[in-house]
Amino acid sequence: MEHALKQRWLGVIFAIALLLTYAVGYNMLAAYNTQDTFSSFSFYNRTTSIVIGVILAVLFALSIMGGAGRLTKVTEVLVPIMGVLYVVVSIVVIIMNIGSIGKVLGMIFGSAFDFKAIFGGFTGSAIMWGIKRGLYSNEAGMGSAPNAAAAADVSHPAKQGLVQMLSVFIDTLLICSATAFMCLFSGVVPEEELAGAAYVSASMRAALGGFGPIFMAVAVCLFAFTTLIGNYYYTEGCWRFLLKKDPGKGFMTCWRLFCSVLVFLGAIISAGLAWDGADLTQGIMVIINVPVIVILGKPAYDALKDYQKKKKAGVDDHFHESDIGLTNTECWKG
Repeated sequence: MEHALKQRWLGVIFAIALLLTYAVGYNMLAAYNTQDTFSSFSFYNRTTSIVIGVILAVLFALSIMGGAGRLTKVTEVLVPIMGVLYVVVSIVVIIMNIGSIGKVLGMIFGSAFDFKAIFGGFTGSAIMWGIKRGLYSNEAGMGSAPNAAAAADVSHPAKQGLVQMLSVFIDTLLICSATAFMCLFSGVVPEEELAGAAYVSASMRAALGGFGPIFMAVAVCLFAFTTLIGNYYYTEGCWRFLLKKDPGKGFMTCWRLFCSVLVFLGAIISAGLAWDGADLTQGIMVIINVPVIVILGKPAYDALKDYQKKKKAGVDDHFHESDIGLTNTECWKG
């Protein structure tokens, strides 16, 4: 926005929106979902959510303050393993209940082509919910993922773009689909009191007994913790952009403590506030970023064609801005 469009003011507004989304909206929601995972256990009550909030906030603070590097490294190893196990468990549940495949497919297609609901306004509502929840799975179109992608060391930007596309496939088509099919095949009927993570836990309990909710709780805790850390580091880049320099130590200490408090608050707020807050802040990001994507689509497409051309010719694929007629990049001047 600043270099390609020459509009720093727009970049500033977007950076502020990203700060609100990731430090407030998303991290509070991640904390809420973590404690909500335990709602299927008999010991769960209001005190439980407070205790979980305190533990999350303390571990989060230790990690971003630099005192828990080993903990962060351990989760970086465990999370991919847990992701694979999660998909495997989902497949096991589906196989265990494969006799229900006709009923499940009937539910899917029946709901998708319910013309009475469609003409009753259901379609607009379904699309709205699909867009909102879809953003939580992969962030496509929000403009946040480039914060992580920009840190990669690659010879051509198209390479990292293809990796980002793969992440959308893994997050949405693999992990989310695995969760959906597992819940449908479990036979558990979704009810208001089973909204969110509690529904997935109930589905696992129905399919796998007492092991199901335990596995779900461990998986969500690992996923949520690394999400909290990743979300926070997005905000540090935003502060560097806003201040045009590295923030001072005192400023960052106060910011990190503030973010830790938000994690605690997220664990004790209501489901409506957690979800609505994240929906609002991410919506602001999308409204700003999507028009920018459309405007800047051509150079991105040109970069992809340049990469494909070089790969096909078997030549050095290192990218230089002059390869596609650009003159205003920071990282690809050769």
